[in-house]
Formats: sequence, C-alpha cells, structure tokens
Amino acid sequence: MAVSQTQTGSPVRAATVEQMEDREAPQNIKMAIYTRGRLIPSLGDAKFRKPVITEIIEKKFEYYTKDILDKHGIFYGTTSAMSGVLANAIFRSSFKVQHEALKTFATLATLPFLSTVVTYKLFVTDALHSGNISKENCILRSVLIGFICGISYPSALAFSKNGQLAVKYHTVPLPPKGRVILHWLTLCQTGIKAMAVPLVFQALFGILHSSHHYAVFERMRAKAGPEDEPKSQ
Repeated sequence: MAVSQTQTGSPVRAATVEQMEDREAPQNIKMAIYTRGRLIPSLGDAKFRKPVITEIIEKKFEYYTKDILDKHGIFYGTTSAMSGVLANAIFRSSFKVQHEALKTFATLATLPFLSTVVTYKLFVTDALHSGNISKENCILRSVLIGFICGISYPSALAFSKNGQLAVKYHTVPLPPKGRVILHWLTLCQTGIKAMAVPLVFQALFGILHSSHHYAVFERMRAKAGPEDEPKSQ
C-alpha cells in the first residue's frame, strides 16, 4: 500500500512543482532567453545595467581627473623650477661664486619643483576634486603657492647656499661678527631687486593657470553629469 501511494503521489508532486515554477518564472526572470539565435536580455539584467554604466563613468571621471588635472601642477612646478634656476644665477653673481655650479643648480631646480607640485595638489587639485573650492579661492591659492614655493622658497634657498659657498671659498669679504645676514643682504641688493621680475611673472601665470584649471574641471564635471559628480567631503 505504501508503495502504491508513493507511486501515485510522485506525478502529483511533479505537476505541483512544475506549476509553482511556472508561476515564479515571470516574477524572477534572471536568465536570458534565446529566440531565433539572438540573446534577449532579461529584466534582471536590465536592473544591473544602470549601476554598471554609472561605475564606468565614475572610473573615467576619476582617470581624467588624475591624468589631466595633475598636469597643471607639473606645469606650475616647472615655472617654480625656472625661478629657482634664475634665483641661483642671480645670487651666484652677487656673491661671485663659481664653485659647485651643477650641485646648486640641480638643487634649486628640483626642490622648488617638487614643493610646488605637492603643495598645488594638496591645496588646489584635491580641493577641486572634492568640490569644496570656488574660482576666486582657487586663484588665490594658486597665487599664494606661486609666491611661497615659486619665489620666496627658491630665493631663500639660493641666498643661503651661495652665501655659504661665498664664505667657504672666500669669494667676498667676510662679514663682521653678528651682522652676517645684514652683510649678505647688502651684497645682494641688486639680486633681490631683480627677483621682482619672476615675482610678477609668477603672479600673472598663477592667475591664468588657475583660471584655466578651474574651467577645465568644470567642463569635465559637466560632461560627467550631475549624478556622477564627486561628492563633497
């Protein structure tokens, strides 16, 4: 009797399972349907299509911000390196130093370049990427970075290094005790005045450079769309 009940019940169970699968199929369509050799995407795939597209756009936006926007910092660092080379040449002439030229020129070109690139990325590029900076603030930060990293720092570095070389090789009269800096400033009056030229250039370039940088970022953010803009921290 048990065997007969099992045999008669199995077709009923199979039919019930098939009916349940038929009912659940329209509600949970996750597999693709093949019709005449073509693949028709299911409704489940369509749900995942929008997040995938959004992720691709975000990756492209992140790539372009890292690749293109960082070039602005490199360009700005290059002007600081040029200012460092010019400052080194001016102060070497003021101190009448002819020794260790390669070492001092390499130092005065590398250090201002690196300091400008790093500072510009931290205070301008990253701020633009987070969306927490206006155009006026972007210009102000860029000009201040040009003054500090592009003029003040290389001038002070060239003044210090060439002054030490002047004392080491006795290219200028030794300063009196307690008046070393004042004596050096007196010798470098012409050189300090000459640094006004790169100062003006750095200020003008900082204004134009930061304005262009901000415009490029706004165009890229507009192309990415309002849904894919980087969220402000």
